[in-house]
Amino acid sequence: MSARDISYRDSGVDLDAARTHTSNIAGFVHGGITGFAGALPIPAMRDGLMVACTDGVGTKLLLAREAGILDGLGQDLVAMCVNDLICCGARPTGFLDYLAVGALDPEEAGILVAAIAAACASVNCALLGGETAELPGLYQPGHFDLAGFAVGLVERDELLGPDRVVAGDLVIGIPSSGVHSNGFSLVRALRDEGALDCPVEVLLAPTRLYVNEVLALLAAGVELHAVAHITGGGLPENLPRALPTNCEAILNEGSWPLPQAIQAIVDSGRVSDHDAWETFNMGIGLCVIAPASAQEAILAQVPDALVIGNVAHGPHGIRRA
Repeated sequence: MSARDISYRDSGVDLDAARTHTSNIAGFVHGGITGFAGALPIPAMRDGLMVACTDGVGTKLLLAREAGILDGLGQDLVAMCVNDLICCGARPTGFLDYLAVGALDPEEAGILVAAIAAACASVNCALLGGETAELPGLYQPGHFDLAGFAVGLVERDELLGPDRVVAGDLVIGIPSSGVHSNGFSLVRALRDEGALDCPVEVLLAPTRLYVNEVLALLAAGVELHAVAHITGGGLPENLPRALPTNCEAILNEGSWPLPQAIQAIVDSGRVSDHDAWETFNMGIGLCVIAPASAQEAILAQVPDALVIGNVAHGPHGIRRA
């Protein structure tokens, strides 16, 4: 007696679900499709640079899955990538996503991709396409991972970065919407122990997009020297990436409010001050470093921004004052 045939579906991959998903999301993809890749026109530039970066949402996915709140994850993914691009002054132009699942649910996958498309549209960035991979055995049913890849353009002589920063510059912070997409392994550990008194909806607030604010400042001719996206590692790790090696950022601790989610983490009494600062954004999602002469224009353009410190000669890093 011969063994029966084993289909791809028997092994855990549902091609019919994949085709349904592809059909469902076709309308979200823009920028010109060649059949195997997305395409974008390259505008005329004097001395243009293409900038690229990649990132993911991390274990925030597990909390979102547990709570059944998936629609904010698309913005998280896009923000983690395009907020990095804008740190060098690059305008995001194209985005690709990668969704890996244990078993494909076209409805849930459609929610994720629709949110990615909406976030891309909000910063005028084309969703060029992506990949949805069904990987039984590698991911358990109901588990998934989400990664993104963004490209942008900037003129070489308009590139922002540490080489523009000088002692006397101001550090202007733009608030975060909460935890954003870093530190969720610690957040989940606190919740598992019943040590975190904060609604899950607040913890899952989507990562704020900062692209439009920075592009508006640049379009208005406001002088910016550098920008730092505050992600994993917090202010101590990310702000120095925007500083020259002979400078430090002196931060006026307590000069800005903590969002509800981070205040709850601090109030738990289970996270040391050092770990909190090294893990979370502490309420500041983006830092703009600019000359004092730009302060008025920046605060007028971004109403919730506030001066949180200054740059001085010193050991490379940050100092809390």
